[in-house]
Amino acid sequence: MNDFLLLMWKPFLACLILTGIHAYLGIHVIERGVIFVDLALAQIAALGATVGFLFGLDLHGPFNYWFSLGATFLGAIIFSLTRTKKERIPQEAIIGIVYAVSAAFAILILSHFPEGDEEIRHMLVGNILLVDFNEILKMAILYGIVGLFHWYFRKTFILISTKPEEAIKKGISIKGWDIVFYLTFGFVVTSSVQIAGVLLVFAFLIVPAVGAILFSDDLPRRLFLGWIIGTVTSVIGIVLSYLFDLPTGATVVCTFGGLLILLTASKKLLGI
Repeated sequence: MNDFLLLMWKPFLACLILTGIHAYLGIHVIERGVIFVDLALAQIAALGATVGFLFGLDLHGPFNYWFSLGATFLGAIIFSLTRTKKERIPQEAIIGIVYAVSAAFAILILSHFPEGDEEIRHMLVGNILLVDFNEILKMAILYGIVGLFHWYFRKTFILISTKPEEAIKKGISIKGWDIVFYLTFGFVVTSSVQIAGVLLVFAFLIVPAVGAILFSDDLPRRLFLGWIIGTVTSVIGIVLSYLFDLPTGATVVCTFGGLLILLTASKKLLGI
């Protein structure tokens, strides 16, 4: 038991912080109907870091963070500008294309390096088991600032995500606020993907929000349920990875999938 706590308390703390911000952002993403935007932005962040690595920077070093953040900001601006009231081409199609091209480009770059296969694996599922306390602290501070910013402007963010037509009638700039939303989103994703990898970041964003939406139409209740789902899944996934000596990130992602299946089946059986 002592060995488990010693090894797993930092990954669990990191998962709690990821749950806190991503469950909230996930509700916005689902309301907007851009389910894969987090996956795409996470992949763009990974691509930015890969480009920095190509120029001789440490792939996981602090300086390469700015390459990653710059690429994410570029993707955020593209996604905010491609959201239109009448879409001839669905924005989800654009997001999917950006994800696929970014992933392929990153793989092409990494394939020329001896450690490329390992870095591709790290890009997908990260290595949250080795997260240190300084990374957790920085992540908590950054996400806390983003969370406070979103709380202060919560009425505007909620309105443009859930009722964009009403926001337009009130004279709110959808494009302007979309840029702000995606830029703050980009800060979160860039930091998350360095620790957790593309797939785990996506799972933390979407699964708690989807699970919460299954059982409630009330936004505050959805957020509370999302936090519970993310926390419970993190505990189960980390315990399973420890007991069966499995990669922590991949185990937590699969646990998210299994829990969502159970939640869906429970809803149907209970008739809720």
